Amino acid sequence: METLQFIHSKWAYLVLIVLVLATFNALINFFGDKEFDAKDFRISLFALITMHIQLLIGIVLFFMKDYFGTIKEIGGMSELMKNKELRNLVIEHPLTMIIAVALVTIGYSKHKKKLTSKPKFKLLAIFYTLALVLVLAKIPWSIWF
Repeated sequence: METLQFIHSKWAYLVLIVLVLATFNALINFFGDKEFDAKDFRISLFALITMHIQLLIGIVLFFMKDYFGTIKEIGGMSELMKNKELRNLVIEHPLTMIIAVALVTIGYSKHKKKLTSKPKFKLLAIFYTLALVLVLAKIPWSIWF
């Protein structure tokens, strides 16, 4: 389990770097009226792939850590919600990251249906920016460094 936690923690750096790159790429190209090309497609796709891999690792880790047993041990959900650290670890972080992955997935899927560059970049910029804000809000900064 320590190995999987290590991978999840280190892979998160790559996810964050790629998501920041994809978000700024979409924003800069949207406001710069650039043409959407293969490089832009690959950057947005790589952000999607890295986030999905991180989600899968996180889901496996979540069930390996037996948080359901922890909830039972501490006296149920009401006690969990009173504990800020546990609530963040068991509820807030996973749920927020799932929403962030969903936003990236939706943005990526919607951009493929657009035929011109401006709407493609607009969708990627909106959805990837929202996802980036959520990711930055729920990274466990205290244990990251």
